[in-house]
Amino acid sequence: MNTAARRTVGPTLEIFPMMLRQRLTVVASAAALTVAGLAAGTAHAAAPATATAKSRALAASCSQDYLPLPDPSCTPGAYNPDVTQDTIGQTICVSGWTATVRPPTSYTNPLKVRQIAEYGYDDTSTADYEEDHLVPLELGGAPRDPANLWPEPRYGTEPAQSKDSVETRLKNAVCSGRVSLDDARGAIASDWTTALSVLGL
Repeated sequence: MNTAARRTVGPTLEIFPMMLRQRLTVVASAAALTVAGLAAGTAHAAAPATATAKSRALAASCSQDYLPLPDPSCTPGAYNPDVTQDTIGQTICVSGWTATVRPPTSYTNPLKVRQIAEYGYDDTSTADYEEDHLVPLELGGAPRDPANLWPEPRYGTEPAQSKDSVETRLKNAVCSGRVSLDDARGAIASDWTTALSVLGL
């Protein structure tokens, strides 16, 4: 091969590897973008489906059939282990003690919203419900356990505010020694509307 031929062929052969590299880079970039797009598309598609499934699982998972009582499978009640018959003189029978264990609304309000959905109430206004302790703090109910909290309606024939006087009378009976703590807790957890008559109060 003469020098002229070498000059013509040499640069041409050098150009081919460069073009090949550029094409491979473009193809690789396109493939990467496609994969990323598919991954992003999958993630975006999955998010609403997951949220919808979660909403369906939460909605109406507790029954309203027990009103004015909570669904016992959702709200069976729970006790504060610090309150026993032996400790009532240092806990529930001390004026103002319940304020020291009452959870803040920053905890109970989001729980109320979630449980309103779980109970499937048509009225979803949080103002129409009291986030009630089934076993009241006055009788040593667990302050933060969701098993002891539920959105009790402020409307109906036996609204939430009617339960407050029952709780006070039971606490007074326990602190005066007329009723045991266990009996008072059991009666109100079973049915607050009949707790006083069951205990003869």
